[in-house]
Amino acid sequence: MGQMDDYHPFPAIQKCSSNGRENQTVAVDMDGTLLCDRSIFPYFALVAFEAGGVIRLLFLLLLSPLAGFLYCFVSEAAGIQVLIFATISGMRVTDMESVARAVLPKFYAADLHPETWRVFSTFGRRCVLTATPRIIVEPFLKDYLGVDIIIGTEISTWHGRATGLVSWPGVLVEDTKADAMMEVFGEKMPEVGLGGLETDYPFMKLCQEAYLISQKRVAPLKWHQLPKPIVFHDGRLVQRPTPLTALLTVLWIPVGFFLACLRVAAGSLLPMPWVYYAFWALGVRVIVKGTPPPPAQQSANQSGVLFICSHRTLLDPIFLSVALGRPIAAVTYSVSRLSEFLSPIKTVRLSRDRSKDAAMIEELLKEGDLVICPEGTTCREPFLLRFSSLFAELTDQIVPVAMENRMNMFHGTTARGWKGMDPFYFFMNPSPVYEVTFLNKLPPELTCTCGKSSHEVANYIQRIIASTLSYECTTLTRKDKYRALAGNDGIVDSKPKVVKRKIMGC
Repeated sequence: MGQMDDYHPFPAIQKCSSNGRENQTVAVDMDGTLLCDRSIFPYFALVAFEAGGVIRLLFLLLLSPLAGFLYCFVSEAAGIQVLIFATISGMRVTDMESVARAVLPKFYAADLHPETWRVFSTFGRRCVLTATPRIIVEPFLKDYLGVDIIIGTEISTWHGRATGLVSWPGVLVEDTKADAMMEVFGEKMPEVGLGGLETDYPFMKLCQEAYLISQKRVAPLKWHQLPKPIVFHDGRLVQRPTPLTALLTVLWIPVGFFLACLRVAAGSLLPMPWVYYAFWALGVRVIVKGTPPPPAQQSANQSGVLFICSHRTLLDPIFLSVALGRPIAAVTYSVSRLSEFLSPIKTVRLSRDRSKDAAMIEELLKEGDLVICPEGTTCREPFLLRFSSLFAELTDQIVPVAMENRMNMFHGTTARGWKGMDPFYFFMNPSPVYEVTFLNKLPPELTCTCGKSSHEVANYIQRIIASTLSYECTTLTRKDKYRALAGNDGIVDSKPKVVKRKIMGC
């Protein structure tokens, strides 16, 4: 390539027309082109922490200076190989696939380059090239961006575990990336190639047209512009783990766990009227809005109030009780035994038998107030899942409650991990916030007693809670969430199954 080509080898992407591309193929590099950020460290850190834990993340952090040195002074491939080894060596392939499916899409979607997507989305056939292991990027690219062909680094495995090494032809960078594309496409190369770095030039030269993405920092594509909304996602980390954020997370975890134990102990052992002030002293903010109803008068044979809450974490009923200053019994779908043991309020498991559950809820309402989260599971994003209508058939003393929380380090929910750690992770946040908004009691004319169907009542309550929170209503259910994130129906066994091991000689 001549000197002129070194300075202006390809035109800017702004000159690429997006018209008439429906029958054409586009090839785009992922890091720094399809995504705004060139750094692949945050995604390796997510895999390390979510599939390997804090020790694995610490190991990655310790080797990252070596990876950076090799990347800058030896070769790009050598630096990436070190990151791959530190992240996945010895890791089960199924664990990597689980993180790639349930955790990474949310973070990838938050970093899409708007100009690249403007062009990329208009092509009928889409190809992405990346130095990142294909197994890590494939679920997001295929399920959310409709990518047809993914050319990425292939990892080496042994007996279902990653060795930490890569298969031939190695880490896909520079000429290796171009060779891999030639092997896939043969003589009919993509019409358009998009890249952002000099290391992308070899594969871009093979395309009929090629355009460069500016490396100037731009705002990522907005959530409402995504081709498919991400309703469900898993993982504990709230923020994208840059090297500094990952280091601070590792250093905070011992301190945070001790603080979480103090907060859990305060919530479990202190009288409920005191918990609000104890949480305030320990850095947990509880914001109460609206006017809560007074407790039911048992002497007047008055049925208890049924609080219908949106579901953000399993702590929703507890923070409702904190806001009211008195313990409110809760019915649950499936929580761990540890969470039940630590709970400062009465919890009763639903059997998923409609008639039995109805009878149980009616008995609990005779004893006093009760809280139900009819979504049946939590949702982190601004969506409400479908409300079960059973509660509407049992009482007309219904008070909707909009629950919202804010966390800046850890998510207090999980679909793939052990639910017993959910309250600890929530309380490990430096300053978590819970906002409890009491809405007006449901008027008699909108209850089943006055002729409304249970589905109409449930849908109405879902809509007013969604309107209060500026959320969107959906018809998605608990099964949809767990099948998407964990490949199961999300039921926690009341008694763990014990598999007897065969002892040699017996």
